[in-house]
Amino acid sequence: MKMADEKIKIGWKMGLSLLFILIGIILYLAWGITYGVWADVGIYSITIFFLAIGIIGFLLARMEQ
Repeated sequence: MKMADEKIKIGWKMGLSLLFILIGIILYLAWGITYGVWADVGIYSITIFFLAIGIIGFLLARMEQ
């Protein structure tokens, strides 16, 4: 169980990816709370963009290790 004993090192690539994911979630929640609109195609597309970039970056950062 070598992988379970190792701590996950967060490099700048993984940190940036997590930041993109966080920005997407915060943006969606802030937009919904501010305007009271939870079903809007525009905010969906922006949120999906940030989440996709974050998830892809996170996966690529994990592959290097």
